[in-house]
Parts: sequence; structure tokens; C-alpha cells
Amino acid sequence: MNDIMTIAEIEAQFPSEWILLDDPQVDEQQRVQSGRLLHHSPDRDEVYRKALELRPKFCAFICTKKLQPGTGYAL
Repeated sequence: MNDIMTIAEIEAQFPSEWILLDDPQVDEQQRVQSGRLLHHSPDRDEVYRKALELRPKFCAFICTKKLQPGTGYAL
């Protein structure tokens, strides 16, 4: 899993999962646009454990789960 993927590709390939990206590319508002896929799983804790194992220097966590209207979450 060393492919650079865009957010659209990630959302299409891994719906409802947590994603760990290495060297994320961001836009001027610091929104992640793409990155090198390191790990993915429906289990957030598994992705966090993988990040601790791999220790990437610069990474991003992405959640592709769709929220129900009127709900939110805090990171």
C-alpha cells in the first residue's frame, strides 16, 4: 500500500473507513488533497496503532464515514 491517492480515490475505494496517509498534500486551507496510503481499517484504533508502529514523520488521518444530517464529531 504505497500508492499516492487523492481524497476522491480514497473515499471511493474505502467507504466508511479510517485512513492513514503519509506525506499528505494539502491545499491553501490545509485540507488534505492526496497522500501515500499507509493503512486503512474500519477500526480507528487499529489505524492509530499502525501509525505508532510505522512512526511516519508527517501523516494525516482521514475518516471516510458519512455523517447523518444534523450530527457531528470532534477530533
